[in-house]
Amino acid sequence: MNDRVIPLLDARRAAPIATPGAVASVGPVADGRGRYMRDLRISITDRCNFRCTYCMPKTVFGRDYPFLPRDELLSFEEITRIARIFVAQGVTKIRLTGGEPLLRRNIERLIEMLAAIPGLELTLTTNGSLLAKKAQNLRDAGLQRVTVSLDALDDPTFRKMNDVDFPVAEVLEGIAAAEVAGLGPLKVNMVVKRGTNDHAILPMARHFRSSPANAGHIVRFIEYMDVGSSNGWKLDEVMPSAEVLKLIGDEMPLAAVDPNYPGEVAERWRYLDGGGEIGVISSVTQAFCSSCTRVRLSTDGSLYTCLFATNGHDLRGLLRAGRSDDEIGAALGALWSERTDNYSEQRSAESTSLSTALKKIEMSYIGG
Repeated sequence: MNDRVIPLLDARRAAPIATPGAVASVGPVADGRGRYMRDLRISITDRCNFRCTYCMPKTVFGRDYPFLPRDELLSFEEITRIARIFVAQGVTKIRLTGGEPLLRRNIERLIEMLAAIPGLELTLTTNGSLLAKKAQNLRDAGLQRVTVSLDALDDPTFRKMNDVDFPVAEVLEGIAAAEVAGLGPLKVNMVVKRGTNDHAILPMARHFRSSPANAGHIVRFIEYMDVGSSNGWKLDEVMPSAEVLKLIGDEMPLAAVDPNYPGEVAERWRYLDGGGEIGVISSVTQAFCSSCTRVRLSTDGSLYTCLFATNGHDLRGLLRAGRSDDEIGAALGALWSERTDNYSEQRSAESTSLSTALKKIEMSYIGG
């Protein structure tokens, strides 16, 4: 098959953000459905060293793909300024994403800058390929936790899914290094794609049950989602979380656990024998739009109020136009107050036709 590049430049163009005539007071603002902004996910690079078929397939993200030039990326100073403005609007948690965030040069300096913001939980999601080398430096810089994406423990399946022939052993080394560095409790995310890696569910659950080597690690099994427009998503490749829970529970009995906080997207389950817990994320079969408190910032400073958005809002334009923090904060508050996103609920109600009808932004551009 020949590599085929599908340009996504139109999808990456963001609309200008209007600034209110009067500066609104700083503080949390509810959106149109009563949801507050709590969780900011910042994509710090649109590049990745994996080509996972459900996120950055080679047929689209080939050698000639037009990744963003460096001058279009937000600088560390711009990211930190934005973070402080979001915290003033009620954000309490920031997760650094990508692409693969550990590819961003001098990421430790950015983490030091963000860690200096009072009252902020600072986390990062990674594919784990560079984690063994960087874990201690990340912790020393002020990172609190990491989440590692790992879709199988058997090497043939893992290499097939990352599509760059990367060995699973090196990711496991990264997880071990993160544990030693104190970046826990670690979470391990497994995207489940029926017919591709569903056979790896039980081995994953068994491996990461509480033990001296994996104390406190939490695996979250994620339904394969129709994020972006390039992963060839099909409903029959979705394995519902209910099936995952039954498969695991039949061997290792489970009981439901209350969420850690309002708006937590993972449904928590604990092993009845005290062997720790797992989570399931069920965007396809059990939409959680009604409690979503997340907002996403792309690599080049576009703001997205939904993972399945078709367009963003140009926050970088306000920064580089010399707007004050108060003006930008007021603009964010006004934008959030008008938010009514509920894509997953609509998809559930309208079958899968909505997925193919919309040109959604790619996950590698705004983070998962």
